Order: sequence, then structure tokens, then C-alpha cells
Amino acid sequence: MVIVLGALCLLLAAAVVLLVRERALARARLEQLEAQVDQLESDLDAALRPPPPANPAERAVRRMIRTASRVRSHGITGLIQSTVEDLQTWANDDARADILNMAASDGTVTLFFSDIEGSTSLNDRLGDATWVKVLAAHDRVLRNRIEQYRGQVVKTAGDGFMVAFRDAEAACRAALAVQRDLPRETTLRRHGPIQVRMGVHTGQVVARDGDYFGRNVAMAARVADLAAGGEILASDAVREALDEDAALALEELEPVELKGLAGQHAVWRIHPPAP
Repeated sequence: MVIVLGALCLLLAAAVVLLVRERALARARLEQLEAQVDQLESDLDAALRPPPPANPAERAVRRMIRTASRVRSHGITGLIQSTVEDLQTWANDDARADILNMAASDGTVTLFFSDIEGSTSLNDRLGDATWVKVLAAHDRVLRNRIEQYRGQVVKTAGDGFMVAFRDAEAACRAALAVQRDLPRETTLRRHGPIQVRMGVHTGQVVARDGDYFGRNVAMAARVADLAAGGEILASDAVREALDEDAALALEELEPVELKGLAGQHAVWRIHPPAP
């Protein structure tokens, strides 16, 4: 009887070891597949999305196209009304050109705002030296995904980012990728959880001195203010700007009031696409 029990214990131990090994192999395979999917998304995005103009000649061509579009949409009167401000806004500073060229021909751009939830208390708990390392790791994650999806950092303030994208889906997919990457980053995992909240909005903006201004900038910031840590919220304008086959899912929330902006506003929670 003792021999039988011993043999059963050995078999059970061997089964446990085998199960643990298979689980580790499955996890490694899953991580490998996720990395391959990320690379495929990056390659596809790079293939389909035109890069920012590389030189003044390309910028001039794009300005000509924008001008033709305005004439077609608004006539010569509409073009003249916007030209004086455009000459001041879009002219000859190459250092600002990458940001300004995020906007579509009609001045529409998609913005996302993000910040770390409870950053002040985290700083206090971790201490300044560790907090600086956490911020650096957080920034690396955001900037890597922003670059992948052809976004442009407009400005930062502490742990807060304001980022511009040419289209709504790129902004949403970048935000989803950031939220996916944050828990995997070694420094953030060691000192975390580090929860980032994000808000996305699409609309026409006023561009000046390498920055964006206007009601739609405020809207994007207010949507981000509504988000909880780990959450991505989007305005109804983002939903309208997305194609039907966009690689993400939207969950409609209750209409909300946004500080300083009149009326009720539809808000959507962004999720990864259904498997």
C-alpha cells in the first residue's frame, strides 16, 4: 500500500511539473504571438499611412491641396477669410511643421490627453528619485506607441501628454496599445500599479506657434478628466470619424456634462476589438 501511494505521489508530482512547464511554454508562446501582432499592426500602419512631409517642397504641395479643397468647399470668399490667419499659423517654421501637419485639410485633428491617476500621491509614496524613474518608463511607453501610430506630441506637463493624430483610429489604437504595454513595463510593474487615464476627441482646432487651441482642445481635455485609471474615453465626434471596420470596440456611456462646455455630451469607452 505504501509503495502504491508513493508511486501515485510521484506521478502526481510529475504531472504538476509537466503542467507548470506547459503553462510556461504557453505563456511564452502567447507573448511571442502578441509581439508578432504588434509588429504586423505597426507594419500595416506604416504601409497605409503617409509620413509627414519631409521637406518644404512637400509641405508646399500639401498647402496647395488644402487651398484647392477650401475653394471647392467654401468658395473664394471662404478662402480669403481664412488665409490671413493661415499665413501666420502654417508658415515657414520647420520646427513646428510636424505638429501643424497633423491637421487635415479643413483643420481637423484628433487629440488625446493622458495623465497618471493619483500622480501626486504616487510621487509622495515612492519618493522623488523613484518617481523620476517611473516617469521615464511611462514616457518611453507612450512615445514608442505614439511614434508607431504616426502621432505627434504637442506638449507635456509632468506626467500629462497632449498628442495629435491625423485620424481617429490611429489615436484610439495608440491609446489601446499604451494601456496594453504599461503593465508589462518592468519599472512600472515593480512600483505600480501605474494607472493612466486617457481621453480622445476629434475636431477643428486653431494652430499657432506649434500648439493647438480652441474649444475642441478643451473638449479633449474634459473627456480625459472623466476617465478612470486604465480607461480610454472618446467623444461622439471620434465615433463618427471612425470607419465601420475600425480595429476597436466602443461602449456607449450615459450622456455627461463637461465643465465649461454647454449641454449634454455623448461619451464612449474604447475597448480592444473582440477576439
